[in-house]
Amino acid sequence: MAKSTNQSEDQKLTTIETPVEPETKSNAIDEHITKAGKHSAKALREAEAEEARQIAKAERIASDDDAPKAPRRQMPNPLHQHGKKYRSAAEKINRNQTYELVEALKLAVGSATTKFDSTVEMHVNLGVDPRQADQMVRATVTLPHGTGKTLRVAAYVDGKDAEAAKNAGADIAGTTELLKDIESGKLNFDLLIAPPAGMTTLGKVAKILGPRGLMPNPKAGTVTTDVAGAVKDAKAGKVEFRIDKQAIVHQAVGKVSFKPEQLLDNANAFLGAILKAKPSAAKGTYIKAVTATTSMGPGVKIDTATTIATLSTKK
Repeated sequence: MAKSTNQSEDQKLTTIETPVEPETKSNAIDEHITKAGKHSAKALREAEAEEARQIAKAERIASDDDAPKAPRRQMPNPLHQHGKKYRSAAEKINRNQTYELVEALKLAVGSATTKFDSTVEMHVNLGVDPRQADQMVRATVTLPHGTGKTLRVAAYVDGKDAEAAKNAGADIAGTTELLKDIESGKLNFDLLIAPPAGMTTLGKVAKILGPRGLMPNPKAGTVTTDVAGAVKDAKAGKVEFRIDKQAIVHQAVGKVSFKPEQLLDNANAFLGAILKAKPSAAKGTYIKAVTATTSMGPGVKIDTATTIATLSTKK
């Protein structure tokens, strides 16, 4: 009896000395997360969030299936982007062929699609890099028969110079009143000519004139001491051309109503000025391609080699 009593007391002591804590839910989760390795608490939260997103997405798709679908936009066919008039006019021109300058101008005029007097344009692709300052192409040329557009010329001069400019054909001549009109936004002119002394005051309105291409510039011949002579040249058909970012020069050489001889004279004068304006830093082929066209009309490719040879012979 004594032995059994001692054994029961030993068991009680053992039980007391080594208590077993009940396994709580939080401890089980912590143990699971600890032993899970890559399945950390952050990963579990992300998994739960992803599951919620997938459920929301499935519900949204189900609701979208029940809603009426918007009509699908039909992409335009490249072969039918132009109107019927343009397509019928383009059929007269072989896009894979180059034409002599005279024939190209005739085809351009014959393929005009507008009811108004369309402008005849020439586009010259040059083999220069317009990003380089020493390869910039910018000059002026006097077209023998003008562009067919009435040019409004303003002269920023006073006194006798203003009278001389008026006699030369200037539409506006003056300083104080002209400056006030510019400041108020009244730009009733297409070209502004000024002497070097007047550029100081015109600098006040450079922000207005500059973005519109109306600021006088010595390279364009609109800053000169002979204002009356510059006005006369501008009225006679003197225009400025310059290369754009794509190394192309665009210039109007007349109207559809011009005679073929007039268009040819203007085109030759323009192309001749392009050749004279060739930068010394230009290497390789200078004139890559020339195209004649009209307002909203198809382009006609010009035989560049023959045209350049003809101009060189005339020189």
